[in-house]
Amino acid sequence: MSKIEILLVDDDEVVRYSLCKILEADGFVVTTAANVSEALKHINSTVFDVLLTDLHMPGAGDGLTVVSAMRHSNPKAVTMVLSAFPEMEAAARAILQQTDQILVKPMEVMALVKAIKQRVKTGAPLPQVVETVAEILQRSVEETIQAWYGRIKTDKKVMAVSMTFEQRTSHLQQVFRDLVSRLESSKPIGSKELVSKAASDHGINRQEQGYTAAMLVEESRMLQVCIFDTLQKNLATIDFSVLLIGVMTIADEVDSQLSQAMDSFIAESVADALPA
Repeated sequence: MSKIEILLVDDDEVVRYSLCKILEADGFVVTTAANVSEALKHINSTVFDVLLTDLHMPGAGDGLTVVSAMRHSNPKAVTMVLSAFPEMEAAARAILQQTDQILVKPMEVMALVKAIKQRVKTGAPLPQVVETVAEILQRSVEETIQAWYGRIKTDKKVMAVSMTFEQRTSHLQQVFRDLVSRLESSKPIGSKELVSKAASDHGINRQEQGYTAAMLVEESRMLQVCIFDTLQKNLATIDFSVLLIGVMTIADEVDSQLSQAMDSFIAESVADALPA
């Protein structure tokens, strides 16, 4: 019978060395990684039977990034997370959707070995659906728009401008199309060439409808709040390896569109103020 191959990921050198020697003494083949970057290189080049990773590590990403990468690269691998904070119930529920087992630090060595062997014997369960940020936004457009409208209705200043639901939300479908396109592209954060005619048209429309600049900004702020709330509700299926860059991209794109809308809003206001 072939030996069980384990990828052990932990930023603590003492823990990493000690666990490696203990597991090797028990017959496992162990590859170690001190951070997420090293772990991803091993995952992309080797097929492992087990991933054993610390949850909290410094630097870019953490244990969930490693788990997500392993799920994509090798869904048959058993994934086990070591955490010193089992009381984080909300996070734990999300983690368990993508991880086969959470092991609490510190853990008795023989119990760890037994847990690994038992999990390998049982096999990894059918992998949970894991989605990108773009995929979650794409399937949650209507829900997020409704949530946005619900928040906007509580703002007396914005609602002082009377509009139908369609007039108030007509721009959002295109905003979400632009967001998904941006998330799926390779455009870096802070790109200046991402021009949106729809955003410019939105600024002109809002000026003609009687908005102030502050109302326009508040709409945009509430949109970001609702988008991030949508992602929060979908933590159980989200691909943690792209979550951070996804959130940063969303913020950048929404702010970029607000800037373009504001430019056209101001230009239209100036044009209206000029004598006929």
